[in-house]
Formats: sequence, C-alpha cells, structure tokens
Amino acid sequence: MKIYYPYSEYLKTKYHEKVYKLPINLPVTCPNRLDGRGCAFCAGAGTGFEAMDSAVDVAVQMQVTRDLIEQKYHAKKFIAYFQNYTNTFLEPERFRTYMYEAAGQRDIVEISVSTRPDCIKTAYLDILEEVHQKTGVAVNLELGLQTANYHTLDKINRGHGLAEFIDGVLQIKEYRGFTICTHVILNLPGDTLRDAEETARILTALKIDIVKLHSLYIAKNTELCEWYENGRIAVCSKEEYFDRVIAFLELIPEGMAVERLFSRVPEEEAVFSNWGTSWWKLKDELMERMEGQHSYQGKRCHYLDGAALTGRLSFGR
Repeated sequence: MKIYYPYSEYLKTKYHEKVYKLPINLPVTCPNRLDGRGCAFCAGAGTGFEAMDSAVDVAVQMQVTRDLIEQKYHAKKFIAYFQNYTNTFLEPERFRTYMYEAAGQRDIVEISVSTRPDCIKTAYLDILEEVHQKTGVAVNLELGLQTANYHTLDKINRGHGLAEFIDGVLQIKEYRGFTICTHVILNLPGDTLRDAEETARILTALKIDIVKLHSLYIAKNTELCEWYENGRIAVCSKEEYFDRVIAFLELIPEGMAVERLFSRVPEEEAVFSNWGTSWWKLKDELMERMEGQHSYQGKRCHYLDGAALTGRLSFGR
C-alpha cells in the first residue's frame, strides 16, 4: 500500500516523464496588502524565495532557471509557475500578455497561476482558457486557503473566508481540464486537529486535484513574528503536526496529489521553521511513523456519497 500520492508521480503520469517548475515573479502585489497589513504570516517579499526579481523579463527569468535545471537534471518538460503574491490582481490585458509569453517558451507543458480565492473572476479564467486552446498548454490554478476555520482566517487577517474559496473552486470547475491546487497550513495558531480534518473533508468534497501542505514558518518582519516573539502565540509540537498531517492524508482520496508536506524556506528568512529540522528529515520521520501505524492516504476517506445510508438501507433494483 502506497503511503501517499506524491505530486512528482502525478506529473510523471500526466506528462510521461519528470516535469519541473520554473518559478516566475510578476510585478504584482496582493489586494490584502493595500491597507499596509496583508496576511499576518506574509513577509514583504511574499513567497517567491526561489524566483528572480519581478523587474526581470518573464522570458529571461524562465531561461535562466531552465538552464540551471536542465544542466542539473537533464529536464525536458517544464511548468511556468507564477508563484508570488496574487497573479490575477492585474489588469486583464497585462495578465493575458504574461500568460502568452510564458506559454510560448519552449518545452512548457503547463501554466500554474498562484492566486487568492477572492481574486477568481471569469475574465481571467476566459484568458487562461484562450491560452490553453491556442497553445495546447495545460492550466492549473493554485488557491491559498490555509485553513477551513474562518475564525483563524479572521485572526491572521487573511481577508477572505471559506465561502470565497468554495466560490472560486466552483468557478474554476466550469472550465474543462483546469486543475486546482490548494495551499494549506495545518498548524496555524488557534487551529486544532479537528480543523485539519475538516479542511481535508472540504477539499475532498470539492474534488480538488492537488494539495500543498505547509508547516507554519514564521518569517521575520511580519505581524506573526511580532506575536511569536511577544509570546502571544505558540507553535504546536512536531508530534502534533505529524498527527494533523496523518489525519489529513487519511481523509483525502488516494487520487489527490500531494505536492508538499513541510515548508521549505531559507533559514535566514525565518525566526521559526520546521522545529529546527530539515524538511527531508521530517518527511522521513513522518513516513516511518505512518508505516509503523499502518496509515496511508485515503484510509478514512469514506464519509461522502450518502455515507449514513451505506449498509443501512436496501434498495430494490
């Protein structure tokens, strides 16, 4: 029994060989930062640690990164990953220009657009559909939900609730062939194991294709950093995080790809990250624990499709 379904395997099945992401930074911000705050966990540079400066032309960003990856891994297929901030927070024609520029580069098989659930509109989805139809490049939308607990979303100044996420997913589902990746943090301050479980259940009910789990890291010069250093919040233990990841994985279907289990952030950027341990050591420890307790993805994913009727009623044929 496979412990979980890794994103790398999902891509290899879809594209018949290993596929690598080319992170791209656009000159864009986030609507949640316009009041000067933004999400409590968001540093001024956003999340684009691995990408080049947004002032660099998109084609140049992609070429430089591709050259490095090609040399190291002999890669032949790539995803243009618009990673940082809210990439649909652009004038639609500028958005269209960037999408076509990325899709037109050699060996690009997919465009992945990271954005917020409350920044999904038909105008942008229509552009992505147009690019897909004219270039043959696949489309993925990465939505940051973080947690299904709207109390926690309010506390961290996320700027949206669960309803906006559901609405965004339903809009995207109208476009045949688009895939959805959801970004989730399972150990936000105030969340519990039950919140992790309910988040898994909601993503399952909405038939999300890919999930990206992040362990909470506390970046320097953020509101969350101030709370942490002043003792207003605490981070759950490594063991508790493992409990939440295991519960989450058991409650999602075996066909939902898992892109990540732990954060990967430069140590110099954070005051707390992964309990002072490397992400790969944490992953090895988690896998060993899951194997030891016979845990695996999808083990408890049997709560939908009229589960209360199963085995209780007999229907005539």
